[in-house]
Amino acid sequence: MIVYGPVPSRRLGRSLGVNHVPPKTCTYSCVYCQLGHTDNLISERRHFYDPEFLAASVKKKVEAYEGEIDYITFVPDGEPTLDIDLGKDIEMVKGLGIKVAVICNSSMLWREDVKNDLINADWVSLKVDAINSDTWVRVDRPHGKLNHVAVLEGMRDFASVFKGTLSTETMLINGLNDGGEPEDIAIFLKELDPDISYVAIPTRPPAEDWVKPADEEAVNKAYQVFSRVLRNVEYLIGYEGNAFASTGNFEEDILSITAVHPMREDAVKDLLRHDGASWEQLERLNHENKIVKLSYLDKNFYMRRISSRSN
Repeated sequence: MIVYGPVPSRRLGRSLGVNHVPPKTCTYSCVYCQLGHTDNLISERRHFYDPEFLAASVKKKVEAYEGEIDYITFVPDGEPTLDIDLGKDIEMVKGLGIKVAVICNSSMLWREDVKNDLINADWVSLKVDAINSDTWVRVDRPHGKLNHVAVLEGMRDFASVFKGTLSTETMLINGLNDGGEPEDIAIFLKELDPDISYVAIPTRPPAEDWVKPADEEAVNKAYQVFSRVLRNVEYLIGYEGNAFASTGNFEEDILSITAVHPMREDAVKDLLRHDGASWEQLERLNHENKIVKLSYLDKNFYMRRISSRSN
């Protein structure tokens, strides 16, 4: 199916997905990829679908949907920037009057034609899993012709000229990039000055069965390190909760909030008072392994437990 949805997205609202690259055609074969191993590992752009056909397919879906669509999102079963027609695709679907998003792995931004294609999107997500080249190879397993220095420089160049909403995503893997790497990533991301940066973990079965998500302590530390230098940081740990909406139900509120941001202990106490709840309810959630208490820089934080680590 070349067009699917709209589907609910915490990042993009109601998102109409465009699957314009066949599975699994990619520049990477990430150890954590939910789509499994890359069957077609390439580093050259190709034609996949006729832009007129793609635009007509999107238009048909838009016209058939009775509700509002926030974004048309290019998020295929592979790397979207491998599509040599991506720029034309974006131009044609923008004619429908809906914002366009592209979720890419950043590996092709060293190419001028790719930067030129993405410049007209309204929202672009860049993946930054590592700054150390050895770690990049271990986590993302790139095509042999790709150069990590060029990939990073391509991101810098793109960020300096892109006028839309710039997002970054960093996937943390236990034992691979969850140690000192987040400090280096934060320094690099500061150069990009993204509108929002996501700290993520794999929440679906990964390509390699030995892959485990970083633990809560590592995820919280990365969040704190990012937050010191970046404008806006959130978690992507698998819960599409109603973040920061106070419902009067303390359990619902704290689980939704701490799936996106860790909460300091004083903030938790404020929420307890607001919801008319007791400290014993927080302790019960901890006992039930729904929430975990963490310490960082002499402060106590609470975070939704990463359930995928216990699977």
